[in-house]
Amino acid sequence: MTIWVHAFGSDKADASALPASKTDVRNLLGGKGAGLAEMCSLGLPVPPGFTVTTEVCTYYYANKNSYPADLKPQTNAALAHIENAVGAKFGDAKNPLLVSVRSGARASMPGMMDTVLNLGLNSHTVEGLKQRSGDARFAYDSYRRFIQMYSNVVLDIPHHKFEEIIDDIKRAKGFTRDTDLDAEDWKEVVDASLEIVQKTLKKPFPQDVHEQLWGAVGAVFGSWMNQRAITYRKLNDIPQDWGTAVNVQAMVFGNMGQDCCTGVAFTRNPSTGENAFYGEFLVNAQGEDVVAGIRTPQHLTVKGKKDNHSNLPAMEEIMPDVFRQLNDVRLKLEKHYRDMQDIEFTVQQNKLYMLQTRTGKRTAAAALKIAVDMVAEGVITKQDAIKRIEPSSLDQLLHPTLDPKAKRQVIAKGLPASPGAACGKVVFNADDAENTAATGQKVILCRVETSPEDIHGMHAAQGIVTSRGGMTSHAAVVARGMGRSCVAGAGDIHMDYAKQQMTVRGTTVKAGDMITIDGSTGEVMLGEVPTIQPELSGDFATLMGWADGMRRMRVRTNAETPLDARVACKFGAEGIGLCRTEHMFFDAQRIIAMREMIVADDEKGRRAALGKLEPMQKKDFIELFSIMEGLPVTIRLLDPPLHEFLPHTEAEMQDVAKAAGTDIQKVKKRAQQLHESNPMLGHRGCRLGITFPEIYEMQARAIFTAAVELQKQGKNVVPEIMIPLIATKKEFDILKALIDRVAGEVMKQSGAPIKYLVGTMIELPRAALQAGIIAETAEFFSFGTNDLTQTTFGLSRDDAGNFMPDYLRANILEQDPFVTLDQDGVGELIQIATERGRKTREDLKLGICGEHGGDPSSVKFCHRTGLDYVSCSPYRVPIARLAAAQAAIEDEKDVQARKNAA
Repeated sequence: MTIWVHAFGSDKADASALPASKTDVRNLLGGKGAGLAEMCSLGLPVPPGFTVTTEVCTYYYANKNSYPADLKPQTNAALAHIENAVGAKFGDAKNPLLVSVRSGARASMPGMMDTVLNLGLNSHTVEGLKQRSGDARFAYDSYRRFIQMYSNVVLDIPHHKFEEIIDDIKRAKGFTRDTDLDAEDWKEVVDASLEIVQKTLKKPFPQDVHEQLWGAVGAVFGSWMNQRAITYRKLNDIPQDWGTAVNVQAMVFGNMGQDCCTGVAFTRNPSTGENAFYGEFLVNAQGEDVVAGIRTPQHLTVKGKKDNHSNLPAMEEIMPDVFRQLNDVRLKLEKHYRDMQDIEFTVQQNKLYMLQTRTGKRTAAAALKIAVDMVAEGVITKQDAIKRIEPSSLDQLLHPTLDPKAKRQVIAKGLPASPGAACGKVVFNADDAENTAATGQKVILCRVETSPEDIHGMHAAQGIVTSRGGMTSHAAVVARGMGRSCVAGAGDIHMDYAKQQMTVRGTTVKAGDMITIDGSTGEVMLGEVPTIQPELSGDFATLMGWADGMRRMRVRTNAETPLDARVACKFGAEGIGLCRTEHMFFDAQRIIAMREMIVADDEKGRRAALGKLEPMQKKDFIELFSIMEGLPVTIRLLDPPLHEFLPHTEAEMQDVAKAAGTDIQKVKKRAQQLHESNPMLGHRGCRLGITFPEIYEMQARAIFTAAVELQKQGKNVVPEIMIPLIATKKEFDILKALIDRVAGEVMKQSGAPIKYLVGTMIELPRAALQAGIIAETAEFFSFGTNDLTQTTFGLSRDDAGNFMPDYLRANILEQDPFVTLDQDGVGELIQIATERGRKTREDLKLGICGEHGGDPSSVKFCHRTGLDYVSCSPYRVPIARLAAAQAAIEDEKDVQARKNAA
């Protein structure tokens, strides 16, 4: 019999029925369920409950939203276990058991799926709760919370309809806070809420507690496929088929009075990584109040209170005994998991209960500090530290911060919820953020508070500002996970969605106005504040040093400008893997000479124009070779079709005609002659070199004369000349002979020897299949995965965006193949070319220079395939270095596992 339900609690956790591997337990029970079971095994105070496994979710979607036949009896047995443990009965009018129903996927998805609290209340059991607790206010407050959450999550009635009831009563009585309402007020809210359900659905709110339970379970499974969950999974590469578990747990109440509270905490600071207890709580509240940002929370520690200039008392001050217990739990959990934990807790009448533990989301800076500190503390190894850092998260550290010397007009200050500087145009809703960002404009999303429905706008925005909420609010947690700057709880700001503006102390900021935020200080500023480049040292340098010592693959950069080359060297690039020479011709002083060459009638005219370009090319190469200081520099000869260099306006055409000593009609005629129906597969790459060999001659001469000049200065130069778009060995051989001839001429004239390599870019399927033959004369291959993906799929990268989202939604493709390498198709071609090329030439140097060179998953594929290096944009270099180290560690682990198995 399949076990669909696993119970847990202080006296029971179904450890014997669970898999031996912790990973398998997480896959079965989800992250929340696995954490609850683990806390039980550690003897921590956990309210009893049970987990409906992720396998039920898989069954649910595979069988038209139905459940296994034996799920219900297993659930009833687990419910009876909770009843026995707490001494209350589900649905009993005098002594009712109340439960929470929460989701729990194996990967943390904060706020993306649904939760229902206080389930089991109805018009009869609320009276039993009132009598048992002796607190009518608490009972009716709990019931209205349940009606509101259940109606929103299960019955699909908008949340705001119920909030309006509360706001109306507070206005009528002159109250400002929910805590001002008494028992009769909450009873009035309950009655009005039940009436809304009746009017909206034409039927009463469900009173049968078992109907309530299965409604909530179905809603949690249903929320796995809601739009915000789908968006979050897409952004975080979480597979759809993982599914979610459902956790049903006896309620404990943080809203029973002043000796009760609820909170969220991190065992270390998730923004900075400091080894200090970090978190917030609310007295007389339930958990949703903390993350929703409805009330301003209090800090756990006196230090946190002081750091954030709060006047509210810390838990350390008003509940010292409970705080000490919580701190002991913090230390125990971190020691057990050997990582920073995100925990949720409730205190009911001064008794502490643990509701969740999971690996905490953190900023990249915090992740680095925590990893490096834990190595120093002897908690984890250097390999563990390297594996713990998500390579893509380093992007957060590599971009500018606010210039401390720049003038700034601070208009508001909130909590520094997620570090980093961001500036952009103000938008007030997620759709506007996404739409505006799609046009290439930077935006700051400004909200009273964010909700899971805002996930797409938060991702599109450069940063987020909220006027409500704390350091553990939805906005703060999600922003930190995304690497977005965030200022939360800027209470002086009044958001007016209707007028599309926000006001603060007499200053009005409208939609479209530019603001700057600093998530490290909590400041909101008018206008755009200048930024400075980050300094990479300390924890970053330490961890990257460890990574460099463990990786096999080298990491180069794609660069053709001195600025890009210097940035890449700063980030640890070990050479240039792709210098696109065509980018050098678009300079205003050069483009005229280039166009003059294109419209020339004959070779003599072309050579005259190329003669103007050669000294400019030579100067470019001297600068790049000098910056790279002896590191290899791979220079791709001219690749794009010539028509891309021609002008489009009448005035520009007149300038070209004048420079070439001809008339404008000739320029127009030449543009028409060069027009191609499919230029990507047209007269470009090596085909230009075959037709106009003088172009490649000029470029080769510029490379070699630059190398000789620097060698005479005692500098080491390692040029690697790459011929693009080769399909046949004959093409390569003709052009290699041309390059070798020019090299010989330069060496003869200068009397200086030049070491160089000539290789090709593998970007056509035919070249990949013919790699063994091409390697007879080619000394290196660089896989141009941008074009190799286009030609393998038969897709235009420029046009695929029109329908790629449909393919991803339909799961035809798991990922955009232009972002993450298609390892099954394009990857197989790379493997074939690698195997065949090295069979011919054992020392064949192999690299990759498409955009995939900076994608962590693609980098790991390159390591497994045996490539020597990857090349990526300058700001992706650290990401590739870390991903290459992780690949080497994983490879070593696999080898060891195979040895052990043998």
